[in-house]
Amino acid sequence: MAYQLSEEQRMIQAMVRDFAKAELAPTAAERDRTGKFPLESLKKMGELGLMGMNVPTHYNGAGVDTISYSVALQEIAYACASTAVIMSVHNSVACGPIFLFGSDYLKETYLKPLAKGEKIGSFALTEPGAGSDPASQKSTAIKDADSYVINGRKSFITSGKNSHLTVVTAYTDRGKKHRGISAFVVEKGTPGFSVGREEDKMGLRGSDTAELIFEDCRVPKENLLGNEGDGFVIAMVSLDGGRIGIASQSVGLAQACLDAAVSYAKERIQFGRTISQFQGIRWMIADMATQIEAARLLTFNAAAMKDRGENFTEAASMAKVYASEMANRVAYQALQIHGGYGYIKEYPVERFYRDARVLTLYEGTSEIQRKVIANHILSR
Repeated sequence: MAYQLSEEQRMIQAMVRDFAKAELAPTAAERDRTGKFPLESLKKMGELGLMGMNVPTHYNGAGVDTISYSVALQEIAYACASTAVIMSVHNSVACGPIFLFGSDYLKETYLKPLAKGEKIGSFALTEPGAGSDPASQKSTAIKDADSYVINGRKSFITSGKNSHLTVVTAYTDRGKKHRGISAFVVEKGTPGFSVGREEDKMGLRGSDTAELIFEDCRVPKENLLGNEGDGFVIAMVSLDGGRIGIASQSVGLAQACLDAAVSYAKERIQFGRTISQFQGIRWMIADMATQIEAARLLTFNAAAMKDRGENFTEAASMAKVYASEMANRVAYQALQIHGGYGYIKEYPVERFYRDARVLTLYEGTSEIQRKVIANHILSR
């Protein structure tokens, strides 16, 4: 790997790799088959500091940099992509907005248990008619004395069923358009807050994706993140960090695809020799490795910019769009190298191929990333 990790970052990488290899990899295929949420593994990850990696230690986090977070997420995704997306959403768009915009009360009450992995968090922005265009959301939060009353439906929420609390956006003033959106922390068990339909997905089947329903859900005013009207900014800032997470997942999953393809190519014999000796296969492997390295460096660049306090929106979108599309290409090539065996569930590349597909869709489609990148370039 061209990028030189620090000694601490290498230690984190080794620790997480050992954990993922022992705890997650052996049961990844079973999770895919049963759809079982990896709650016990997530608790262990919390004990290792993986559920609040960028949260300061005084809020029970690990207090490490974003590159360390990316490295850890790559290792989790290498072993189990379903667990990786739960970890990514929890860190990036659940812990992230509460740490960046939450009051001392919200940090003490919700961030501390999230960072320890005692509670799992989710992020509820998307609605049936508002995905790439969050200003089209219909959810409302009406101020009533010392509370806000939330009404609306959120869809495609990662960990929606199994999370203990969610960061939810809703209009407090529709007349102000996107500047009238606010964000709230809502606990499971709050009257009027329920889980609707759970989606039956192509991949990432160990991670639940569910509908969340708010019917006259009364939330204390103290659970408002930032100020009224900050919700759109909170969502965009959180998603910038989330895109580093998706890029990291993509790199880890693609590396698993490459390693599986290389191992198979060295063992599979055709025409009297291993297929790794044929130029067509060798060039595929070379291209896969090159693209993974390029994606890894783009991801580390965005992470380093975030750590330096620079505007990393464009860099995060570049990393996300390239890495997610790369993971799909590499998964395709890995399956192709396996031939017919790649199409059956006995080999992990079949699962990798399905898991990779959503990477270009969630937390901003490839098309939205290109819009973000072009806007930055053309506004200079």
